Amino acid sequence: MTLAPRRTAAVLAAAVLAILLPLLAAAPAQATGYRYWSFWKWSDSAWAYQQQGPAVYVPQDGGVDGWRFAVSPDGGRNAARPGTGGDFATICAATPAQPGRKRVAVVLDFGTPADAPSGEAPPAPRAACAAVPATASSAEVLAAVVPPLRYDTNGILCAIAGYPRTGCGDTVSDPKPAAPASGSHPGSGPSVGLIAGAALVALLAAAAIRQARRR
Repeated sequence: MTLAPRRTAAVLAAAVLAILLPLLAAAPAQATGYRYWSFWKWSDSAWAYQQQGPAVYVPQDGGVDGWRFAVSPDGGRNAARPGTGGDFATICAATPAQPGRKRVAVVLDFGTPADAPSGEAPPAPRAACAAVPATASSAEVLAAVVPPLRYDTNGILCAIAGYPRTGCGDTVSDPKPAAPASGSHPGSGPSVGLIAGAALVALLAAAAIRQARRR
């Protein structure tokens, strides 16, 4: 008469796995980020991620380009935005309009010390106004007001105004935890109740197995 206890043990063992596997899957993973300059444009009183690269995008007269250096999770909309707004009238107040040329404001946010490569400190944020030909791209606007620029062999912008001195899109371990899922609490692991329930089921399974062996 050992069949029923063994079947019970198997069912309990399966229940243990059903509880423990989600707990293991919920364990926080080490996030990975990328240290780079992200490109933005001021639109409707807010920063919007620029879909086109700076060598392709041609800003209009009165436009505002924004740049932010930071450790961000990817190369898209989740990148850190510039920390200051893009007030064209203020930034370009001292730059008179010229026939045949356009004015484009540029906002630079060099990020925080936590974003900086080892041994470097971010410069203070700054803004500048470029008076450039009407056909100038955002890359040409940038080169006109905040040189030197540094590019890698693939044409990726690595440094603005000489910052950072080295590196380009480096992969780093992002110390900031990922945003918690809805209904969870930051920094919390599996609930005590779930762990206790798993432990209880494990004890019951072990007891059933011992009973089956004795019979």
